[in-house]
Amino acid sequence: MRDFADRIKRLLVGRPVPSGALGETLLPKRIALPVFASDALSSVGYAPDEVLITLAVAGVAATSLSPWVALAVVGVLAVVVASYRQTVHAYPSGGGDYEVVSANLGSHAGLLVASALLSDYVLTVAVSVSSGTSYLAAALPALAPYKVEIAVAVATVLAVLNMRGSKESGRAFAIPTYLYMGVIGIMAVAGFIQELTGRLGQAESAGFDVVTYPAWEQGLTGLAGGFLVLRAFSSGCAALTGVEAISNGVPSFQRPKSRNAATTLLLLGGIAALMLMSVIHLAGAVGVRMVEDPAHQLLRNGVPVGDTYHQDPAIGQIAATVFSGFRPMFYLVAAVTGLILVLAANTAFNGFPVLASVLARDEFLPRQLSQRGDRLAFSNGIIVLWLGAVAFLVGFEANTTRLIQLYIVGVFISFTLSQVGMVRHWTRELTIATDSKARSRMHRARIINAIGVLGTGTVLVIVLLTKFTRGAWITLTIMALLYLVMNRIRRHYRRVSEEVAISDLHDARVLPAHVHAIVLASRLHQPTLRALTYAQSTHPTALEALTVDTGDGGAERLLDAWEEADIAVPLTVLDSPYRDITRPVINYVRSVRRESPRDLVVVFLPEYIVRHWWEQILHNQTALRLKTVLLFTPGVVVASVPWQLGLPGQRHIHHGVRARTAEGIIDADVAMRRHVDSHLSHLNGSGTGDVGADRQEN
Repeated sequence: MRDFADRIKRLLVGRPVPSGALGETLLPKRIALPVFASDALSSVGYAPDEVLITLAVAGVAATSLSPWVALAVVGVLAVVVASYRQTVHAYPSGGGDYEVVSANLGSHAGLLVASALLSDYVLTVAVSVSSGTSYLAAALPALAPYKVEIAVAVATVLAVLNMRGSKESGRAFAIPTYLYMGVIGIMAVAGFIQELTGRLGQAESAGFDVVTYPAWEQGLTGLAGGFLVLRAFSSGCAALTGVEAISNGVPSFQRPKSRNAATTLLLLGGIAALMLMSVIHLAGAVGVRMVEDPAHQLLRNGVPVGDTYHQDPAIGQIAATVFSGFRPMFYLVAAVTGLILVLAANTAFNGFPVLASVLARDEFLPRQLSQRGDRLAFSNGIIVLWLGAVAFLVGFEANTTRLIQLYIVGVFISFTLSQVGMVRHWTRELTIATDSKARSRMHRARIINAIGVLGTGTVLVIVLLTKFTRGAWITLTIMALLYLVMNRIRRHYRRVSEEVAISDLHDARVLPAHVHAIVLASRLHQPTLRALTYAQSTHPTALEALTVDTGDGGAERLLDAWEEADIAVPLTVLDSPYRDITRPVINYVRSVRRESPRDLVVVFLPEYIVRHWWEQILHNQTALRLKTVLLFTPGVVVASVPWQLGLPGQRHIHHGVRARTAEGIIDADVAMRRHVDSHLSHLNGSGTGDVGADRQEN
């Protein structure tokens, strides 16, 4: 089984990489940009849609405010980018927001940020993949009914690619990311030229009328109108997701790490802002109409368009209009945008495992998450992220509009607390800095981070007010659960450390009063002889063999063979009227332990080690069940005595025993006692298998 699984793993993940090659996996800026920035850049594929859909509640006229909403989003983006450039210089170790907040605001605030980031990374994968499948459905409508299945398959492929290592996955994603930036740039330039020359057409949806929601017939008026604009702004702020991934992934950059990360962050911000404004402007220029329920809210000649109408994303409608005379370019834009939306999940596949490894190092998550896999990626973290994303994709049916309501609340919690932490960091540094140039730089950085607090804090309040009832409460609940679970894990690790710590070296070396050895047997054969020999070689105070009578006559046959062989080890027979083997053994071992609490009980289990994975199904798992229960019994040690099936050397070693056993069981016992030293010299088996002391498999 292990060999088969290993071959599959090698096929999917590749050959193991030695730890010394870790430096070779570091990313140059040209690869780091598509790896870490694809999330923020790809948000251009769905953030404009959410702004237009939200404003359309108040009618077509309200969508004219979309450029101003986008401009406000770009303003916040500029503040966040400037703030995080200070962070990557001050904290280059890769903890990102978690490290900043923990160091400056305490471990509880740091844990809150960690829970927000972990949930946000999972939602990043879910939102990106579901949005990408929407573009696929736009190009190939026949695939629309299979969105969930396609989304799960895509998330699985991304997980496998990332388990091959960040540098290899980064190279695979670099070309699509740059191609995406290129085609959006070409579309924007072509659209602007057509608009300036008066040749820009209108989108198909421009001819539709929009059904205004009740109470919005007067448009954006009063307090409700302002609230709707704020809701559109909070939806547009999804374009900021992914910015924090660079601060979390600084260790993945080539040296100088901080400078390269800061440069990549600046490129990310500039490109994302330019693309967002271009798409929003062209959407208005071609008259894109987008609503939450197109089948009933879009009217053609006063009649709802019905379920047969598929609402294409904004970029798809713009591309269809700009390239109306050249359809291949439309398909290229739709395909590349869908692809980059899918690949944007790669940002989370890089950020989540790194953050999880830091949390595991600090004992807030299981330590396995801090271990690198065969390809030097944090494979366990990748698997956890994949499982979480699949749960959201299935639970929300890969619906981008529903998922995005859960999305950005965690981002802005981490943004805001991180900026507060940075303000406190610079304030503390100023108290000890004496160089005038350094102090001037710190003052400037503190002002930038203070503006960041104001900007991101304002957005956080808006997001909570506008999205809480629309799904943000789910994210807050998940964050609270993660916070509690991570606190419990930390308390567990601390309790274990205190319990196993050596307070008195002399007490730690106290030996047990006696050692009671028990060898499990079902019939007298070579695995039983080996277990007896091994138990004898440990020189226990007491030694006995143990079998269970299930009423099938096996116990009587074993007793006869045992007496005929004149084996000096006593054999105890346990009655089991209900034919259960595990429970009588467990109860007996516990009774021995209760009678002599200071004694150590060692249970020797003869086990079969099979040669092929498929042979496992031919043997039951009695040994595994016994080990699992005995593991929680104080003062009991379980020793596995393996018998390798089909091993030629082993058959040769025990050939004399096997031959004499055919002649008579007494000869086998004599051979066992004569060749104790030979048995001991060949006790080199390893692995796990099924108990040889189980008559049901022998």
